[in-house]
Amino acid sequence: MKDKYIFKGQDITTDVLFKIEQITSILAEKNNISFDDAYTEFISSNTYNILKRVDNLYWAESAEFLSDEYCREKTTAAAQKLDAQNG
Repeated sequence: MKDKYIFKGQDITTDVLFKIEQITSILAEKNNISFDDAYTEFISSNTYNILKRVDNLYWAESAEFLSDEYCREKTTAAAQKLDAQNG
């Protein structure tokens, strides 16, 4: 993690970190896994990488929306993997 998240001269680090915590909590509950496991999975996702780029305003979206984006990402990746296996 970088030291601070800055958007238009404002430090939004707390906002971004809180959003990550909210998303992780939602994913842990949805998937019936521990917070730590959900966090580990989330930080390896494209959704997380997009969230870290504050210029795109992903951090301003709701945690529910972002957790849905993560789930869509995982569903799409799983479907692509299955298609590749089936040739």
